[in-house]
Amino acid sequence: VMTKYISNPDNLKLMMNMLKEKSRNIQFEAFHVFKVFVANPNKPKPILDILLRNQEKLIDFLTKFHTDRSEDEQFNDEKAYLIKQIKELKPAAEQ
Repeated sequence: VMTKYISNPDNLKLMMNMLKEKSRNIQFEAFHVFKVFVANPNKPKPILDILLRNQEKLIDFLTKFHTDRSEDEQFNDEKAYLIKQIKELKPAAEQ
């Protein structure tokens, strides 16, 4: 079920929009779902394309995302990992 969910570009777009919600709780929960899209080693091309198209904006956004959570080591580790993963994204090799 999770693999199917993270293969759908509409779900990725929804999570990216929810990261910008007014509610910090919704932002935080959306972050946890968004990280599964990014961490997936077998991203379908449509997912990879969206992440690549928004690469710079995502890096900038995540760098400033919930910076007040300095005590939350796990969150900060995950955020740093996501930023690293997004920076290292490359277009899929054409088959």
